[in-house]
Amino acid sequence: MAYFRVLNNQLAKLYSLLNKSENWLILINADPDAMASALALQRLLRYKVKSVHIARINTITRPDNLAMIKKLKIHMRTFEPGMLEKYQKFAIVDSQPHHSPLFKDIPFSVVIDHHPLPHKDNMPLLAEENVYDVRPDYGATSTMLTEYLYHAQIRPGKYIATAIQYGIRTDTGTFGRQTTEVDLRAYHYMIRYADQNLLTQILRSEYFLEWLPYFSKAFEKLRPCGLGQFTYLDDVESPDILVVIADFFLRVYGLKYIVVSGTYDKTAICIFRGSRYNLGELAQKSFSDVGSAGGHKALARAEIPLKLLQSKNKNLRIDFRRKTRKKETHEQIEAILFATLKQNGSAKQLTQ
Repeated sequence: MAYFRVLNNQLAKLYSLLNKSENWLILINADPDAMASALALQRLLRYKVKSVHIARINTITRPDNLAMIKKLKIHMRTFEPGMLEKYQKFAIVDSQPHHSPLFKDIPFSVVIDHHPLPHKDNMPLLAEENVYDVRPDYGATSTMLTEYLYHAQIRPGKYIATAIQYGIRTDTGTFGRQTTEVDLRAYHYMIRYADQNLLTQILRSEYFLEWLPYFSKAFEKLRPCGLGQFTYLDDVESPDILVVIADFFLRVYGLKYIVVSGTYDKTAICIFRGSRYNLGELAQKSFSDVGSAGGHKALARAEIPLKLLQSKNKNLRIDFRRKTRKKETHEQIEAILFATLKQNGSAKQLTQ
């Protein structure tokens, strides 16, 4: 049996797109898996095109992501639409064109991702010669790019290999969710090239000291909701706080799933984590009518503009001139989120 799937057609198609006179831009919504995948694709293209750069559409605030960028010397640009005229070809990894309005009108030549396939109405219009490799059964896009490097007979440097190991770890929850045999193979394959000391330094950079009070609030406000648990943290300085706290709760024995919620800017955000029930479906059922909601079975996210949240409760009054909201407003927001999740999180509603 082959160590990885055969990629002769995909590699041939990818290389047929490359021209020494063209500049490439790889676009990502930066997280560990996306950054690692972009580094690997950059290495695949580097000596076959004029230039290849990586640009991110999001702001990076999580300490582990910042540590990854610093320790592995990752060079990225902040995406601005005006950049597009400087490049002739575009690629996107660990995401798809319909995932962000910023991606929508960009003529991508390469799409490599492991997230669920889009609805047929959102399928990208790619020419037949372009590369569209989307595999929702994979635990990480980093695994897919490992296969490309392997079949291209490219030996990854220590920074790329370490990035890929961390990307696979984060997107599979250290092999605890949606992990396939090929994810394990890819991680094992990179051990010989990666720097385990650098990887350990990144793994130990999970929290900022000033985030610790949010953990205290999460514990205090934790309560049952449907078959899972729910907590609400009021205003947060970054949505990443909700993510790291939700990930922390995964370590609690007997917890079926957790929803960690709060408000950031003018948006209510819910982060879903668990292992037993389809949380992407729960997020969609609960909030897709008023915001963006969805994800994988074991992890999901919902973002609801507060103006639209008012449609679930006409009594909700929000002063959008204020950067932070009054206690009474937070109590109303929390009650709406909790009631909606409780209604859709019953044994009758949830699927495994």
